[in-house]
Amino acid sequence: MQRFLFAVTLLLPYPFCPQLAAEDLKPERWEKEITAIEKRIEVGKSPDGSVLFVGSSSIRLWKLDESFPELKTSNHGFGGSHLSDSVHFFDRIVAPVKPSVIVVYAGDNDIAAGKTPETVHDDFSRFADLVHQKVPTCRKVIYIAIKPSVKRWALAEQARKSNSLIKATCEKNSNLLFADIWVPMLNAEGMPRPDLLVEDGLHMNADGYRIWTEILTPHLQ
Repeated sequence: MQRFLFAVTLLLPYPFCPQLAAEDLKPERWEKEITAIEKRIEVGKSPDGSVLFVGSSSIRLWKLDESFPELKTSNHGFGGSHLSDSVHFFDRIVAPVKPSVIVVYAGDNDIAAGKTPETVHDDFSRFADLVHQKVPTCRKVIYIAIKPSVKRWALAEQARKSNSLIKATCEKNSNLLFADIWVPMLNAEGMPRPDLLVEDGLHMNADGYRIWTEILTPHLQ
């Protein structure tokens, strides 16, 4: 059944970019989630100086305590979000923690909503600029590449271009790092590995997160 769904996905028209209404993309749609994150900061569950993980559902679903038991981490992911959302809410969910390192995963939903790779790149640059301006104690921003997935394989070229643009920017700045998880999540035929994903063909299982953890760990210690 999983193989059948993979085949159907590959037959989708290219590019498959469902355009969302502007109303659906307003940052205010996340107010409930942002307020919950602020409460965690207020009660000390996101301690100052921690390694801050921020972005969309791949961050929110990550069991950081299991992946990085030796690190003080904070998870500020909110599922379905775009890079622009993390920019919009920067002063509320990033700056107050004064993170030592920031790990970002977002851009996947952006491309799926019809945003261009250039827009994704520009939003990352805006995020990095905010870190430089408002969190001088942060020594590194790590951007995790948009991952390959069965569900969104029709958008692979846009994802690759976004990754390429952001990687080039990171290579010009010693405080920025591009974590390339794209190739490790492909099989020998260059296709996304279903065994790293849950049944929806988009989100990762423990094996997928294990790859991310192995790639990130040397840069967090």
